[in-house]
Amino acid sequence: MSNADHTAHSSEEPDYNRLLRSNLEHVFNERDAGKRAAAVAELFVAEPIMYEPTNIVRGRAAISEVAGALLEQFGPAFRFQPEGDAVGHHGLGSLSWKAGPADGPVAVTGSDVAEVVDGRIARLWVLLNPAKT
Repeated sequence: MSNADHTAHSSEEPDYNRLLRSNLEHVFNERDAGKRAAAVAELFVAEPIMYEPTNIVRGRAAISEVAGALLEQFGPAFRFQPEGDAVGHHGLGSLSWKAGPADGPVAVTGSDVAEVVDGRIARLWVLLNPAKT
């Protein structure tokens, strides 16, 4: 690959770190439904799909509802925290995270893998790590 090819391609890549960290902070950590819906509208394409281990979620409103239900289920101190920076290229980005009570033990770890189209998340896979025994 020539240097010119590399430079041209790099300028087209989305900011995977900003996009995936914003998804954690402003969607999956946001308890206000209105703010969460606004973040989903900004970060996701018009008809996104989210793949969870046991569910397929279609549409912005449904993704926002799932995020809100998770926060309700696990209580007011529950938070997702990024682990390191997101990486990505050619429209595919990944961010590892941990989650649990803000000042408590980690309850779950995993990664979000996103297909990014025109700077927005089109498809999101939520991958959970096996529980450590």
